[in-house]
Amino acid sequence: MTNLDRKTTILLHIQKYCKEIEENLNFFGSNFNTFETNNIFRDSISMKIFQIGELAKELDKVDKEYINETKSNIPWQSIIRMRERFAHHYGEMDLKMIFNTAINDIPVLKNLLEKELAKLMED
Repeated sequence: MTNLDRKTTILLHIQKYCKEIEENLNFFGSNFNTFETNNIFRDSISMKIFQIGELAKELDKVDKEYINETKSNIPWQSIIRMRERFAHHYGEMDLKMIFNTAINDIPVLKNLLEKELAKLMED
């Protein structure tokens, strides 16, 4: 990864967390009750979503133009806002929202990143 620019490196890290969330869901199952009651499962998913937000925030600093160019496909500001909620209000987080993000939004983000990274690797 040392040959890659910072933007590409950040996107690859976000993609890695998306894949790890997918692996956790495959391991523990896609059951909200398990998510709600198993702190290992819950914390693992939550931390990865938080890290995606951290990386999105960093990407916004590194390449604001890229964020603006891709915001119609990737909801960067929503991702960053979720990070802010994790960082400052973790104890108040809605577990259903976190679980739904993992189940519904992360696979979409993973697919969008695969397309974005394929374009960037072509250049």
